[in-house]
Amino acid sequence: MTFEQIHLDHDGQRLGVHLYPDASPDGPVVVFLPAMGVPAGYYRPWAAALARQGLSVVIPDLRGTGSSRPRPVRGSRHGLAELVGDVQLVFDAVAGRLAGRKVLLAGHSLGGQLASLHLSRVGTAGVDGLLLLATGLPYYRVYKQRRLGVLAFSHTIYAGASLIGYWPGWGFAGRQSRGVIRDWAYTSRHGRFPRLAGVDAEAALATVDLPVLAVSVAGDHFTPSSTLEHLVGKLSGARVTRTHYRAPERVDHFTWVRAADPLAAQVARFVDDL
Repeated sequence: MTFEQIHLDHDGQRLGVHLYPDASPDGPVVVFLPAMGVPAGYYRPWAAALARQGLSVVIPDLRGTGSSRPRPVRGSRHGLAELVGDVQLVFDAVAGRLAGRKVLLAGHSLGGQLASLHLSRVGTAGVDGLLLLATGLPYYRVYKQRRLGVLAFSHTIYAGASLIGYWPGWGFAGRQSRGVIRDWAYTSRHGRFPRLAGVDAEAALATVDLPVLAVSVAGDHFTPSSTLEHLVGKLSGARVTRTHYRAPERVDHFTWVRAADPLAAQVARFVDDL
């Protein structure tokens, strides 16, 4: 499926955004935020599945990932606060396309966290619903038998990023700023978000008031249902619909995008009801 590529310059960054063709001129639009280290282009099959359901799609590359530049290097300091701020930049850039249409803000893994934090920061005006897909807060205590392994893993990744000055992406999360790894590791150790740009993120999340479709994926060992429940529990003011997706073939945290037509149909039904 083809798309138009645009670039947004902000805060010393050039963010790439994929704009997929309108499935229908006045139909709903999904603004979809990727997982940490996953380029926007990876979600092309997902965008196609949503388009077959009449949903138009916008997918930005997160800072330093895919077509966004510069890549993180030693001394890159941006963290979750800056990634959340970039979401508003995307909304501003496509405001004309969104006007008068239903808008679903969605995110996969870290993207789901960013979507939630964005709404908690700026409010829900202009957004009709939130989709959390294969996402959660990776608090080590909710992993049950694997909790000590998850804790050790987060400490190891954080130590590596601190020593090198950035995370090179060795087998996990792609190349990342030291600040992103710092904030991710904080959530893993403490089960809550750090203060972001001086704001109590935990208290802000409780103010999000809109419909939420929260989807865990069978076979996802990175963000099992328990991590999604932990994140959704912070959205105490939202109206949450929980579901567990079993794809027609074996999938995992990433490969669900290749077997997502039934899930896209479920998302379309959720959007119709908004």
